[in-house]
Amino acid sequence: MAHVLVLNAGSSSIKFGLFDAGTLRPEGSGQVERIGGPAVLHLHDAEGNRLEKTTLPEGAAADHDGAVGLILQQLERHWAGVEIRAVGHRVVHGGWEFGAPCEIAPQVLDRLERLAPFAPLHQPHNLAGIRAAFTAFPSARQVACFDTAFHRGHEFVQDTFGLPRSYYDKGVRRYGFHGLSYDYISGELARIAPELQAGRVVVAHLGNGASLCGMKAGRSVASTMGFSALDGLCMGTRSGQLDPGVVLYLMEEEGLDAAAISDLLYRKSGLLGLSGISSDMRTLLASDAPAAREAVAYFCTRIRRETGGMAAALEGLDALVFTGGIGENAAPVRAQVCAGLGWLGVTLDPLRNEAGEPVISAEGAPVPVMVLPTNEELVIARAAAAIASD
Repeated sequence: MAHVLVLNAGSSSIKFGLFDAGTLRPEGSGQVERIGGPAVLHLHDAEGNRLEKTTLPEGAAADHDGAVGLILQQLERHWAGVEIRAVGHRVVHGGWEFGAPCEIAPQVLDRLERLAPFAPLHQPHNLAGIRAAFTAFPSARQVACFDTAFHRGHEFVQDTFGLPRSYYDKGVRRYGFHGLSYDYISGELARIAPELQAGRVVVAHLGNGASLCGMKAGRSVASTMGFSALDGLCMGTRSGQLDPGVVLYLMEEEGLDAAAISDLLYRKSGLLGLSGISSDMRTLLASDAPAAREAVAYFCTRIRRETGGMAAALEGLDALVFTGGIGENAAPVRAQVCAGLGWLGVTLDPLRNEAGEPVISAEGAPVPVMVLPTNEELVIARAAAAIASD
């Protein structure tokens, strides 16, 4: 039976999903964690039931090649007759060139490698997963799907910084991320609420990484993330919006070099840095510590502020959608965000919000507020299957 495999390769883990190539029905999923160390394998069936959790011998997944080879072994073991026709890869950065999924030819891989300085914590690991998949699945079509692609087509004023134009021409511009998630939500809105999808919608993808996207007629008009995945909203361990003068201060007065600043902004800031407790919203919401409450309040305040900016870019607001791990599951966060947006026509129904219903706005509220689960893997699977069928 022909299948599509979806890979999401990070620095120390690879997540995968298996789909029927014809129906795109999910067949199973899994993850290899702690690549390079005592790796752990997780396997689940199509319903999410655990098939296996195994701590592997040292060296079993020493690198991405080993991890993908291990995935191949498990696919053959648990899904008899599996035939991988296409492998779809999540690639964080597609630059200004790649505005749609594409098959990965050698020249494409070369161009993606040149984008590594734009996403140094993500791109090299994405590409390591691609190279490993070429080895493990030599007859399969390899397809790249980009987190930045959904945001291509912005007007110049939404993509540029107030720097000399030569930097824009070199690629120093706003790219936006979480595009695979926004692509899925746009498609879901077209399916279940086409009148809203045709209008002006702000989508809040809230998780350990967080951003907002302003959509008009299902297309991205503006995003809170910019040149990197650091910009915009406060996140689990990332700072979000920051005065560039702070970076200069850290260099000149604190003596931090580029590596130390990167570590601070990517791994030690955000909810973790503000609270001093955790990057996990569930932990902070359950905590009585004042620092935890303040971190949550800052997180929600930034979302409210940026939602107003998105509404300005859209010249109005017809719907607000929450998605992502926090957006889908943290009712207190949704309530705190929406409590300050009444001027935009946003009013929640507290009971619907607590229940996590698909529509959580009050009856008759001018702006519908929705909770929609995202599915980035399915977006990648669709693209890979489409290219494989050409």
